[in-house]
Amino acid sequence: MSIQSIMFNIMASKSDKKRDAAIPLPKGVTVCADIRYAPHGKEGLLDVYYPEGTTEKLPTIVSIHGGGYVYGSKAIYQRYCMDLARRGFTVVNFNYRLAPKNRFPAPLEDTNAVMHWICAHCEAYHMDTDKIFLVGDSAGAQLASQYGAIYNNPRYASLFGLSVPSIHLRALGLNCGLYDTSKFVSFPRKSLERDYLGNKIPENDPRLFVLEAIKGNYPPSHITTASHDFLKGNAEPMYRLLMEKGIDTQWKCYEKPDGGELGHVFHVNILLPEAVACNDEQCDFFRRYL
Repeated sequence: MSIQSIMFNIMASKSDKKRDAAIPLPKGVTVCADIRYAPHGKEGLLDVYYPEGTTEKLPTIVSIHGGGYVYGSKAIYQRYCMDLARRGFTVVNFNYRLAPKNRFPAPLEDTNAVMHWICAHCEAYHMDTDKIFLVGDSAGAQLASQYGAIYNNPRYASLFGLSVPSIHLRALGLNCGLYDTSKFVSFPRKSLERDYLGNKIPENDPRLFVLEAIKGNYPPSHITTASHDFLKGNAEPMYRLLMEKGIDTQWKCYEKPDGGELGHVFHVNILLPEAVACNDEQCDFFRRYL
């Protein structure tokens, strides 16, 4: 792991622990923890959350955590995902293999494995495979956007050797992400990109050109960013590209009323009123496609 990625891990961990220490676990949610979906140790585990008293299948949100491909876990996203479940969804919150030990396309393979697991266990955990939604933020938003292309473009999926399961991926929630991966495929690669892609994957590898793989049947998408999000500049271009392809898309840049700082992945801090509004609006967008 590069020095930059090590420092990123240290700073992100410190920030996430400070945030989560102030946030109690949401009430009224059943937690099914540490379920194995793949043979990758802790990185092959997932949690499932749904409202207490649930007896029927619910529309299901699958969350891909952020962390620059080198950091992050389901533990960091537990509060956020449980809060989504309170809105009437079953939520799947999973670990995936991290770089540099496991490089591209390991997280996409793991996302696909989670989808297959959902198909096999939908009855036991109240998951509706006909009503699947995928959310992600930061690197997770990039992965969610890429999986959306894999799901709806068989030719693109074949480049990864992936067999997409029989689910209906109805919409995406893309939060504070980078979507044009052609920005980090050239050499020399920066630290995070090098840790994730390595140096053996060539610049012209067609798997890296996600935007070119997006077709008109791509899932409807709800795109968010924030006033002080360092990836803010990527939201509107993604929105415009999807709109040009005829895909139903919304995007919004959230701001504090007093002009104060609202930063990257703000929506995970479920105590913030802006996070509540963002998560409410994203779930409302999803409900349009039930």
